[in-house]
Amino acid sequence: MRFQKALLPAILAGGFAAEAAALNIPLHKKQSDVNRADAIKEAFTHSWEGYVKYAYGKDELRPVSNTGSNSRNGWGASVVDALTTAIMMGMDDVVLQQLEFIAVIDFTTTSSTVSLFETTIRYLGGLISGYDLLTGPYAGLLATNLYNAALVENLLTQAVTLADRMSFAFNTASGVPANNINFSTNSSTDTTNGIATIGTLVLEWTRLSDLTGDPKYAALAQKGESYLLNPKPASSEPFPGLIGSNVNITNGQFLDASGGWSGGTDSFYEYLIKMYVYDPTRFSTYKDRWILAAKSTMTYLQSHPTTRPDITFVAEYNGQSLSLNEGHLTCFIGGNFILGGQTLGVEDFTQFGLNLTSGCHDTYNATVTKIGPERFSWNPNNVPATQLLFFQQNGFYVTGSDYILRPEVIESYYHAYVNTKDEKYREWAWAAFQGINKYCRTDTGYSSITNVNAVGGGSKSDVQESFWFAEVLKYLYLIFDDSKEGGFVQGTQEWVFNTEAHPFKVAAK
Repeated sequence: MRFQKALLPAILAGGFAAEAAALNIPLHKKQSDVNRADAIKEAFTHSWEGYVKYAYGKDELRPVSNTGSNSRNGWGASVVDALTTAIMMGMDDVVLQQLEFIAVIDFTTTSSTVSLFETTIRYLGGLISGYDLLTGPYAGLLATNLYNAALVENLLTQAVTLADRMSFAFNTASGVPANNINFSTNSSTDTTNGIATIGTLVLEWTRLSDLTGDPKYAALAQKGESYLLNPKPASSEPFPGLIGSNVNITNGQFLDASGGWSGGTDSFYEYLIKMYVYDPTRFSTYKDRWILAAKSTMTYLQSHPTTRPDITFVAEYNGQSLSLNEGHLTCFIGGNFILGGQTLGVEDFTQFGLNLTSGCHDTYNATVTKIGPERFSWNPNNVPATQLLFFQQNGFYVTGSDYILRPEVIESYYHAYVNTKDEKYREWAWAAFQGINKYCRTDTGYSSITNVNAVGGGSKSDVQESFWFAEVLKYLYLIFDDSKEGGFVQGTQEWVFNTEAHPFKVAAK
């Protein structure tokens, strides 16, 4: 059934009965996930058309003021980040438009500081993944001709150009890269770097080496990673496998013993198991380090609110002292544990991941908008008087009220559904989409909002980040698209997502 845009309000506004009536589906039949997937595609089209009209070529759309802005060097981050989602949604006309834009990006120059991390996960990851998809399961998406073939091949060419341009970031005494780099001077003023911004390069740069046959890209990223796999001094590893956050670029020594699975540290742990999924032969050490971190997380960081002991969260730490705080960014952890358990055949990891996913779902379910907050706490000693009743009922209180179109909770729903096929995860994902659609949608796109627990979501803060295209819409679409073209059930180990949700073909395949 082709998507009928006129039915979207009825689908979004109602439950099963309203949706069934709008689509003329008999009530005794299972509701149509096909049409939910089409509703996600409509959200992509709405966002893309608004971006093209008001911000094309800019990094992101501001969907309230209908202007464009550049936070990612002005190379058109939304175009590159949206490419893989458009491919997987089968939008051949959009994909061709994106490929033609990417063909003329000059990745060798920019007037603003380049983040090695952000550029790797968004641009380099998007280019490599687009190439993997369009030379793999989606090779037939575009008409077969020399022009289109050249556009696809150009994705790899542009990836090489960008990686070569950024390679000077690794020219440090230790090989630990700088993150904030200046293309005008080929230098950086960084003296330290964080474990997420060091440890979330290895998948993309290794895949580039494997595709090109040139080992230099993998060698650069794996050299920096080696300091994280063997942290020094010993005091920087307060729990087995759980390490500090900041590293001295000159000597590779850690500067602290604080961290967790939150922003600044999160995707280092994420990539440990994903590198093993990518190639179990080359990256068994990464798997071993992930298992250490996973076991320590279950033993030392697992936490249950005093008012809701049925909920599972994970604490942050400073040394061996715990901080009962978590963020939306951390909520990818459920999916990562599920992936680890699925890959390794360890039910304890899988179940813990499902418990964590449920805990993050509770943060969505408790708010006025049914969208989770940026930050929250369950420390009973610091509860604001205005949130005491909320804490008693829900087990947490809000410490950062905004929502910037983050994907992590929905990402965990994806892994939970893939692993269990339990329909409740689809219902959770649909409820999240309905909340986002109600409170974040504008006439031209989707905006961040200031307060998920206020009537109306507070105000719209006028930013549509590129990861809205790359992550939120892709994970939502895959939850409801049963075709699973290309084997995007990660348990088959045919594909692995980078932290921006760009899928890479695993090395063994």
